[in-house]
Amino acid sequence: MDDYRELSQTLSVCPICLEKIPASYTVHPDGHVYLDKDCPSHGHFSTIVWRDNPDFESWTMRSTPYPTEHPSTSIIRGCPYDCGLCSDHRQRPCCVLLEVTRRCNLGCPVCYASSDEYSDLDPSLETIHGWFQMLLAAGGPFNIQLSGGEPTVRDDLPEIIRMGKEMGFGFFQLNTNGIRIAQEKGYLESLSEAGLSVVYLQFDGTEDTIYRKIRGEGLYQTKLKVMERCKEVGIGLVLVPTVIPGVNDENLGEIIRLAVSNLPIVRCVHFQPISYMGRYEKTPENADRITLPELMRKIEEQTNGLIHIENFKPCSGQHPKCGFQANFLHTEDGSLIPLSKFNPDEISSGCCSLSGDRQNSSQKAQNFVAKTWTLRNPKEGKQSDYKIVSDWDSFLENRQKNHFTISAMAFQDAWNLDLERLKRCYIMIVSPDSRLIPFCAYNLSNRDGEALYRK
Repeated sequence: MDDYRELSQTLSVCPICLEKIPASYTVHPDGHVYLDKDCPSHGHFSTIVWRDNPDFESWTMRSTPYPTEHPSTSIIRGCPYDCGLCSDHRQRPCCVLLEVTRRCNLGCPVCYASSDEYSDLDPSLETIHGWFQMLLAAGGPFNIQLSGGEPTVRDDLPEIIRMGKEMGFGFFQLNTNGIRIAQEKGYLESLSEAGLSVVYLQFDGTEDTIYRKIRGEGLYQTKLKVMERCKEVGIGLVLVPTVIPGVNDENLGEIIRLAVSNLPIVRCVHFQPISYMGRYEKTPENADRITLPELMRKIEEQTNGLIHIENFKPCSGQHPKCGFQANFLHTEDGSLIPLSKFNPDEISSGCCSLSGDRQNSSQKAQNFVAKTWTLRNPKEGKQSDYKIVSDWDSFLENRQKNHFTISAMAFQDAWNLDLERLKRCYIMIVSPDSRLIPFCAYNLSNRDGEALYRK
C-alpha cells in the first residue's frame, strides 16, 4: 500500500446493491486518481476519476452553500435516499428537467432514461401544470429543460411552453435528437412562437460512423439540417456531445470548428463524458471512461492552439469536480478571445460563479445560461429582443451575440458517485409524484439497470 496515497474520504454507494458505503480518493501507482470503496456484501470497487493535469487537488473553486429554502422531504436514511429536496441539500435548483414523455423515436445503446417508442403514457397537461405550480412554490421560476424520452414526439409541446411562459417561466430549452425539427417544416417555428429559448441538440460528432455506434443510425445530415432550421428561425443552438473513448473522443476539435463556423446560431458546445446509468451495453471498465482533464487536453490538442487548457475553469455553483467551462468572444477574423482563466485562488465571474456579498450562485448560473444561450438578435425581419439606443448598448449587444462557450458536465453513476458532489447538484428532475430530484440521483441505477428513483 506504500504505492497508494489517500487524498480524501467521502461516501458513495455500492454499484450492485446501491447501499451507502465509505469511499476514498486515492492516487494509484499509475499517478491517476481513483475512487476506491468496499462493500461488505459485494467487495472492492476502484473507478478512475482523474487522469493527469490539471491537478486533482488544485481543481477547486471557493463557493458558498445555498440550501433550498423550501425542503419538501424529511431526512430519514440520508443522501441519496431522501431526495425531494431534503434540508441537507446544499444548493438551490438552477435548471429543472421536465420529462414530458418516456417515448423516443430512437433506441440508443446508451440512455439515462432507458427510453423507447413503447414507454409509458405521457403526463397530462394538467399534471405538467401542477409541476409548474410546485416549482413556483419551491422557489422558482427556474430555467426549464423539456426532456424525455424525446419530447418532440408530443404534438402539444408548444402548448406546454406557452403554459409555462404564462405562469412566469422565462427560459425554455428543448433537449432533443432533432429528428422532427429536421423533417417537419414549420415545427421549430411553432416552438419559437410559443416561447422556446434554445435548442439543446444531441450532437455526438461530425461523422455518421459515430452516430451509428452511439445512436444506432447515421444522423449527421439530420443534425446539420437542425442547424439550418435554427438559422432560418433565429433561435440559439447548443451542441451536446456524449463523449465515449474510442468512438468520438478524437472528433472533439471538429465539433468545435463546426460550432465556431456557425456562430452566432451555435451558442455553446456542452460535452458530457459518458456515465453509466439506465441502459448501457456492459459493465464499464476504467478504459471505458474519459475524465475531465483528458477532455480538456484533447480539446487543446485537437483545436491546434485555438483553445488552451488554462482557458477552462471549474464551476463554483456546483462541486468543481462536476465540470468545466471556458468563455470566449468570437472576432471577425475567426479567432476566439478567451474571457476565462482558471485561478484556484480567485472567485470566478460568469456561469456558476459568485460575485457580490453571498450572491446566490445557482441564480447566477441560471441568469448566465438564459442570457448567453439565447440568441438575442433574431434573423433579419424579426423584432429584436433589445432596442439599440447608444454605442455602448450596441457594444454590449455585439458582445452577447458573439459570446461562445465550451463546457462539460461529468454526471455521476453508481461506480463513481460522491455524495458530497451530489449534495451540491443544482440540475433537478421533476419526478412523476412532483418531487425535485438531483439529476444523478434520479438516474442512478445499479449494475443490472435497476434505478433508485426512476421507475
